[in-house]
Amino acid sequence: MNILFAERLKEFMAEEGLTQTELAKRTGIKQNTISAWLLKKKEPCLTSLWAIADYFQTDIDYLIGRKKNFL
Repeated sequence: MNILFAERLKEFMAEEGLTQTELAKRTGIKQNTISAWLLKKKEPCLTSLWAIADYFQTDIDYLIGRKKNFL
């Protein structure tokens, strides 16, 4: 399964002008974890997906590519 999480996260971050460090501070997720996601070295756990989805006011299905539309 091709998970689009890294691409979707990059899009959201770019739209809000967020750096990895800023996103880390706002979500409580470590910056090095966010970096690993963006480099596709790691995939997020469910708790992290919830935090990212809540922060960007979207749903997990969109973040991982199971849904094509934002909401």
